[in-house]
Amino acid sequence: MSTHQPPMPQAAPDTALRQPAPDGSYPGYTSPIPVVRTHLGHALASEWTKIKSVRSTMWTLGVFIVLVVGIGLLAGLLVSRAASASSGDNSLALGFFGLLLGSMCIITLGVLTTASEYGTGMIRTTMTACPSRVRVLAAKAIVFFTLAFVITLVCTVVVALAQTSMLDSVPGARTPSGAEWLKGTVGVSLYVALLGLLSLAVGSIIRHSAGAITIMIGVLLAPLVIALFMFSASLEKVREALFEYSIPNQMSIFYSNSLSRSGPSGWDPLWIALGVTAVMFAVACLSLEKRDV
Repeated sequence: MSTHQPPMPQAAPDTALRQPAPDGSYPGYTSPIPVVRTHLGHALASEWTKIKSVRSTMWTLGVFIVLVVGIGLLAGLLVSRAASASSGDNSLALGFFGLLLGSMCIITLGVLTTASEYGTGMIRTTMTACPSRVRVLAAKAIVFFTLAFVITLVCTVVVALAQTSMLDSVPGARTPSGAEWLKGTVGVSLYVALLGLLSLAVGSIIRHSAGAITIMIGVLLAPLVIALFMFSASLEKVREALFEYSIPNQMSIFYSNSLSRSGPSGWDPLWIALGVTAVMFAVACLSLEKRDV
């Protein structure tokens, strides 16, 4: 008895369903996955998920908080125990030391926000999910700047309130005015966040975490260190310029204190940082569009 089974008749292929329409769609087929047009909000949500879920964010911001708040409170405690302060200095000025050291953490986090993805290769997945490269960089910048500004503002306000309370009865300490409060909290927080945003742009251009961090630490400290060792009278103008435009000096201006008698004053450091950051961000956008990932 034969076990051979005749082949089952197959339905003729529906060529009409297999041929794409002029607009690229396939008639008669509906995808179960909803098609949503992506926008900046999706990129922001993605970048926020990434930045809050990596360990580097927790570590760098944790160290930043310890440095800013810890050194600020320690400086206020030492001055209050000594029962004397520099005449004419407002009590907010003691927050400068912790913030200067803490700014290195913001610089590091800014670089890692972009450069670390190039090191791991994750940037390819990011650019595949969002082909608009400028949108990706803009989303990273917005999320990072907001996070850096809020954390810095909270720390500076806590330190400022604690220091004014501790130094309230110390001879020589001056109660800061409303304008000094604004500069010593909101102003310096914007400056530090812009410094981190500049680091983010440099990290996007260099595409190497260690190299970009080294460059930004050099930008932070090198001008002041070089100026300290310029003893020649012929280099006096160069020395003064390095003092005036060094980041530590510009940061101290927000506390109504300066390392030089001329140069930027008031809110000038913020506008300088904003201009430099805007230029570097534009260069980063052009670099991202011209080079392959």
